[in-house]
Amino acid sequence: MKRILIVCGSGASSGFMAGNIRKAVAAKGKDYEIIARSDSSIEDYIEETDLLLVGPHLDYILGELTEIGQEYGVPVKLISKEAYGSLDGEAVLNLIIETLE
Repeated sequence: MKRILIVCGSGASSGFMAGNIRKAVAAKGKDYEIIARSDSSIEDYIEETDLLLVGPHLDYILGELTEIGQEYGVPVKLISKEAYGSLDGEAVLNLIIETLE
C-alpha cells in the first residue's frame, strides 16, 4: 500500500479533496491510502509517506516542502488549481499514478 499525504492550510479543503480521491481510488482498485492534513503537520507524517501532494494555494512554500520531501526521499507535487477547485479526485488520482507508477 502506498500512502499519499495531501496538505492545505488548515486541513479542511484537503479533507474534501481526499474524500473524492478515495472514491476514485476505490473505483480503479488501487492500493493507496489517502491522508489529509494541514501543512503544519507534514513532519509528523512524512516518514510514512510515499507521495506528498500540495494544495495550489500553498505554491508559495512549494520549495520548502520539496526540500522536506527530498530529505525523506518523498516526491512532492502541486495539485492543479483546476483539479483542486473542482475537487476532481480522478484528475488527482491520475497525478498520483503518473508519479508513483
